Amino acid sequence: MPAVGPVVCVGETMAALAPAPAESLEMAEGLRLSVAGAESNVAMYLADLGVPVSWQSAVGDDALGRRVIAAVGAAGVDVSGVRRDPDRPTGLMVKEPAGAGTRVHYYRGGSAASAMGPEVLADAAVRSAALVHLSGVTAALSPSCRNLVTRALTPPPGERRQSVSFDVNHRAALWQPGTAADVLRDLADRADITFVGLDEAQDLWGADLTTDDVRKLLPHPPLLVVKDGGRGATAFAEDGTWTVPAPRTEVVEPVGAGDAFAAGFLAGLLRDGDIPRALRLGHITAGSALKVTADRGPLPDDSTIRRLLAMTPGEWEILAADGLPPSGAAEDGTA
Repeated sequence: MPAVGPVVCVGETMAALAPAPAESLEMAEGLRLSVAGAESNVAMYLADLGVPVSWQSAVGDDALGRRVIAAVGAAGVDVSGVRRDPDRPTGLMVKEPAGAGTRVHYYRGGSAASAMGPEVLADAAVRSAALVHLSGVTAALSPSCRNLVTRALTPPPGERRQSVSFDVNHRAALWQPGTAADVLRDLADRADITFVGLDEAQDLWGADLTTDDVRKLLPHPPLLVVKDGGRGATAFAEDGTWTVPAPRTEVVEPVGAGDAFAAGFLAGLLRDGDIPRALRLGHITAGSALKVTADRGPLPDDSTIRRLLAMTPGEWEILAADGLPPSGAAEDGTA
């Protein structure tokens, strides 16, 4: 289990452009500008949940970079370690609504964040953190970024200065064909805490994989969390295995839900180390992202969260069937 203390999330955050949900990218006369990044999503939700957290990255010394830093900082995340690169631009992402889903177009080749390397790990905030959070997105950006992630995960579990969590977060568009499966499996198996969706595990390592099969493929993390979409999540730990069903949720857009789940789980783990309650908080936090078009939505108030976490297993089963209570008005903010 990670020690109680600050968390550092490392990874790229981009400016994001998207048309209104009912409009096509091709025909829209205007696009909404926000920010998007897996690791900063985790950081912002951790801040929402009261966890001291900083975000380490690089952006261009440009207007979009300033907007990214301001947006993440406004959520209560320490952004003092983010570097402004005078020679490389801030990455850009464009969302294209397409039928039942959303296509994502990345413009992040040669971005400021893609030039990050292991030197990030020498930052004082990283060295003093209780937990460092990384994802497979960073490993896909460039050789130097992959070196950064690999270096962070090189010491075996139990011999690091801090715990390291890793979300597989497979983004096929960022990888050369045939390269992601082996790299992501190797990195995921090195972490102290690993998150992976059953669907992405099946895409990467075998269409017939079960949750138990994923544990056999990734035997080394002391804590492995396998998310099974809207059905639930299973945590494999050294002292047991727990499965907690996900509450029924009307999905507006799934983007950002995995990041929200990781943040909720990590916040719960840092609170008291109780894994079933951490899984519940992961589901609660993911539900807030599922209900909005942005990557980040409003959480239930603190008293509601405490009540949900205190439920008996039977009461939670009923809640899972009925759905979470409303969280308040949808947030039309940054992601």
